[in-house]
Order: sequence, then C-alpha cells, then structure tokens
Amino acid sequence: MNKKILLALGLGVSASLLSGCAMLGVGGGGSRAGGDTRYVARDVNTLYTAAKQKLDVQQYQVAAALFDEVERQHPYSPWARRAQLMSAFSYYMGQKYNESISSARRFLSIHPGNKDAPYAYYLIALCYYEQISDVTRDQKITQQALSALGEVQRRYPTSRYAADAGLKMDLVNDHLAGKEMEIGRFYQRRGLWLASSVRFREVIDKYQATTHTPEALYRLTESYLAMGVPEEARKSAAVLGNNYPGSKWYERAFELVQKHVPAA
Repeated sequence: MNKKILLALGLGVSASLLSGCAMLGVGGGGSRAGGDTRYVARDVNTLYTAAKQKLDVQQYQVAAALFDEVERQHPYSPWARRAQLMSAFSYYMGQKYNESISSARRFLSIHPGNKDAPYAYYLIALCYYEQISDVTRDQKITQQALSALGEVQRRYPTSRYAADAGLKMDLVNDHLAGKEMEIGRFYQRRGLWLASSVRFREVIDKYQATTHTPEALYRLTESYLAMGVPEEARKSAAVLGNNYPGSKWYERAFELVQKHVPAA
C-alpha cells in the first residue's frame, strides 16, 4: 500500500479541526537550541500543527517527537489520542520501526476499542513487514510479520486493511517457503538426504499455495531416490504431475523416475 495512501486512510486530519490552529512551525518565535522547541510548553493546537508541518516536509523524527509532546503536555486533550497514532506513523515513515511499534501498542493499550484500533494493528504489522530480511538470514522477524498481519485479518476481517494484510501474508508465506527451500538445497548439496526431505515436506505441507511447491516436490523426488526409496519418489513425482503437469519440475521428475525407478 502506497505510504501517502496509508497516511490519508488512517490519519487524515479534517479541515475543520485544523481551521482553528495557529499555523506556527517549530522554527517560529521563541525557538531554542537551533529551532527545536518541542520541550517548550505550548497550546495543543499550535503544538499539533507544528508536528503536522514537520511531517509534511518529511522531517519524520522531529514530527514524531512533537506528536509525543502533544500527548505529554496535553494528555487529556482529544488531540492526544490522535497524536499517539501520528507519532507511530511518523516513526514508521522515518524507518524507526521499533519506536513505531511501541507508539502503536501504547495507543492500543489505552484505547483498545477505538475506531482507529484496526489502523494501529495494521501499522504494527507493516513495521514487521518492512524489516523482513533475505532468505539467507534468521526469519524471526518474518514470523512476527506473519503473526501481526494475521491478527489484522482475525480481528478486523471487514476493515479496509484486511485485504492488504492478506496479500502481504501470501508474500510472507512465499518468503518463508523460500527459506525452507534454501535450507533443503543446502542439505542436498552435502548429501544429507533425510534432512533435505524434511525441509521439502515442510514446504509441501505448510506452504503448498506458494510458488515454491513444484520445485519442492521435485527436490523431494530427488531426495527419496538418493535415500533408496523409489516408491516414495514415484509418489512425489505423481503428485507433481497431477498438480503441475506443465511445469519444468514435472518434466525433470518424470525423467528421473523413468530412469531410476523400475516399472511396476
């Protein structure tokens, strides 16, 4: 989802709310310490508007700090609740994902039933999703992304965020399947056929809807043949042929079986 759209969907501030704000930025009168005045007591409208202005010019960390100040200086104002989410969004845009998650979770702990709760959960999921590493690295963050995206779907299946969460879950599952494939091929290269077959079975059983399943079935056929269990190899090749008859992986599996498995 485009980040500008994300801002508009979740955190748009109505013109009526902003119309009464004094349009003063951080660098206005009374500035201290090089123009940073977020620790100076100010009325809530001025402080919030200054934060929004910094967000608009992509000074995300300054914006986040100013939104945090709205909450700190005016905790009982209606603006404080909005500022918590704006802080989380600003940290997200500045790629400060841990801080964004912390802000969003704080919002949820204080306002669990708020109408913006779906957005807060979605933002947490995005923070994990943006940190997914390549398949050669530890996949803990990937699992966290999958869990957080799933929570959006479970809690708010009819929300505007559920569909996008579902699409991202498909991509995350494909990524996790790719990790299993990478490990399985690693074991194959070292002749650890039982270990490789376990990894390929994991892809087939747990990530069968991903793009990696045809290759997993072919690699499983290879592993079974190397372990000396041709009937299991034949079964894997048959599943591959039934589900992916036109794939290159079935052509290779068919050739292997024809060459190495005696006719029944």
